[in-house]
Amino acid sequence: MPQAEIAFWVVALLVVLALLFDFMNGFHDAANSIATVVSTGVLKPQQAVLFAAFFNVVAIAIFQLKVAATVGKGIVEPGIVDHHVVFGALIGAIAWNAITWWWGIPSSSSHALIGGIAGAVVAKAGPQALIAGGIWKTVAFIIVSPLLGYLLGSLMMVIVAWIVRRKSPLRVDRWFRRLQLVSAGLYSLGHGGNDAQKTIGLIWMLLIAAGMVGVGEKAPPAWVIVACYIAIGMGTMFGGWRIVQTMGQRITKLKPVGGFCAETGGALTLFLATALGVPVSTTHTITGAIVGVGSVPRPSAVRWGVAGSIVWAWIFTIPAAALMAGVCYWVSFALY
Repeated sequence: MPQAEIAFWVVALLVVLALLFDFMNGFHDAANSIATVVSTGVLKPQQAVLFAAFFNVVAIAIFQLKVAATVGKGIVEPGIVDHHVVFGALIGAIAWNAITWWWGIPSSSSHALIGGIAGAVVAKAGPQALIAGGIWKTVAFIIVSPLLGYLLGSLMMVIVAWIVRRKSPLRVDRWFRRLQLVSAGLYSLGHGGNDAQKTIGLIWMLLIAAGMVGVGEKAPPAWVIVACYIAIGMGTMFGGWRIVQTMGQRITKLKPVGGFCAETGGALTLFLATALGVPVSTTHTITGAIVGVGSVPRPSAVRWGVAGSIVWAWIFTIPAAALMAGVCYWVSFALY
């Protein structure tokens, strides 16, 4: 594979920028892991972010690097990536994350990154430089992950409701306040396992392009893996409080039993996607699960207007990030 001539300082700067994106991913998506456990009162916000960050990092020992391989080698044709592409992808994704964070919109950091990569690559070499299989697999899970989260979340709610049908509400609440710690931990594991690997894959892509890692290597350097997991954990520790309110209360009111079912359904979806090597959106997944749980007692319990506005953000994320990334690619190319 032809390799780009990239100065070491440029590679180092882009790695720092990628870790900044990873930090923002944790910051932006902290709500996905902690919104339900905070909104149900099981943990205080400060406790919840530390709890979630811990499990984000622990995921390093649980999951294989299949998502990283998809991002690093399965989206763009070999030889296309250079420092301009990586810069454009990162700035486009970071810009979209910042915009949606400011407005409190739970959009997908994952799809912002995929859109950023696609936009920068298309700006350089056209759509034929993209690997259709990797792109379509990611796009398909924009629909599959929230639907699967919805299905598993609502199914869990039905099963749990049947199991505890003869128990007092006070006793059920006490049980599930404890069990929600388990489900929140599982979801944070899934969040760290899937999302940290996207940045690992991007840095891996950059190192291959610069000739610092062989294209035949089955894994990136260990320092890349450790740095990305720590970065996302640190981002989660700082939390994205604007989005916590949207995810935790504005879509539907949750009790501990509902929080447990939503987090468990979402965690199962993330575990499956990570095992398949699909870079999914943790935001889409938990939103689908929350809507599924909220709609079990009665569909009117869900604020469908809020859910609808979130869906529009999902639809616009990839093209918006791609457009920003394409512009940033040309700016980078013109200046350096």
